Amino acid sequence: MRGVAAARRSRQEDLAILLLSQQEEISALHLRVLLLAWAGWVFDFYDLILYSFLLIPIGQELALSKLELSLVLGTSLAATAAGGVAFGFLSDRFGRKRVLQWTILTYSGGTFLCGLAPGFGWLLAFRILTGIGIGGEWATGQTYVCETFPPRQRARYAGLMQTGAPIGIALAALVGGFAAPAIGWRACFLVSVAPALLVVWIRRALPESDLWLEHQRVAEVAAARAGALEQLLSARHRSLFLRSLVLAVLMMSAYWFTYSWLPGYLHEQRGLSLAKSTSWILVTQSGGLLGYASFGFAADALGRRPVYSAYALMMALGLVMITVLWDAVAGRPALILGFMFLVGFGTGLFAGFGPLFAELFPTAIRNAAMGSAFNLARGVQFFTPLAIAVVAGRYGLGGGISLAALFAVLAGLWIWTFPETRGRALTDLG
Repeated sequence: MRGVAAARRSRQEDLAILLLSQQEEISALHLRVLLLAWAGWVFDFYDLILYSFLLIPIGQELALSKLELSLVLGTSLAATAAGGVAFGFLSDRFGRKRVLQWTILTYSGGTFLCGLAPGFGWLLAFRILTGIGIGGEWATGQTYVCETFPPRQRARYAGLMQTGAPIGIALAALVGGFAAPAIGWRACFLVSVAPALLVVWIRRALPESDLWLEHQRVAEVAAARAGALEQLLSARHRSLFLRSLVLAVLMMSAYWFTYSWLPGYLHEQRGLSLAKSTSWILVTQSGGLLGYASFGFAADALGRRPVYSAYALMMALGLVMITVLWDAVAGRPALILGFMFLVGFGTGLFAGFGPLFAELFPTAIRNAAMGSAFNLARGVQFFTPLAIAVVAGRYGLGGGISLAALFAVLAGLWIWTFPETRGRALTDLG
């Protein structure tokens, strides 16, 4: 018995010495990091997308045109770029755990204030604040998870964190489609301050990223930290960063050309009631949930690039069928729902961003690189809802949304400009 106890203590001491990402067995601490990062991402995406499901009642009460509503949405997306860049550098400086708290408080506060907006100007200002917080959440949470889990399982757990996106959208659809008619759009925003309570959990339950702490103890990294932007744009990292930015722009364009006006497309152009369009959106998000959850397992087994391309092509096929070729399947609702499910499943490729970006950049600038590329690309989407509103005047909302298929195909091709990073240890990056 003494020998068994001694062996157990020795094994625990060995695990304590290893970084979390070097431990082959997944522990309760790993799962705690995953759960709270996932929860932060659920409400991040919920707060981002809720506005899209409240466009009609907001426009009616505040007397806003489609162009003004699109401007608010586009501006909030642009604000995510500022938040992503700022919080990315802050996270590399002050740590993943602390910045995760800051981002949640920022986007929760902004969403709450939206419920008090008396008119266009204040609504625009509060959505900007929400966007800044939302911009910092994804990269901080993904960096945290990727620095915690072992290389051979990194993509699957990063993918599981990404399942928070369709859960957040589904929650926003339920609130916008069913709660808003009963309690009003303002109350929907006001109750969304609840995610701020996550900060209490994070503060009590989560450790700091031990990989980040380890690098903080290295004098060279600490000294180089002050020049993070210079590092990011140096000859060593510039090409990878720019390629990452292009990939993110292509996929963000595919995503937001799809979702910024999808509820309105189903309601206005295809004649679905708000409740029915909400139900159909939930079908899309059920596909997204499975897509995000499965992507990481496939990417860990087959590699990042081929799986990314396959999911992008599935998304493109589904988009073409529910827009350009709608009339060909209009008489078969089950088939339409199948293609909507496929659109959602294909968006699971977003689960590949976190592992890929984490595996390309060193710890000293990892969060800055991830946050900047991901959210600058999302900031470019300022133009997306405006472009769709313009295109819709001539070709209908379906014509604008169909452009998403082209961006998805281009993303599926562009991924091959990257090296294959499956199984790469983050400690190898310095």
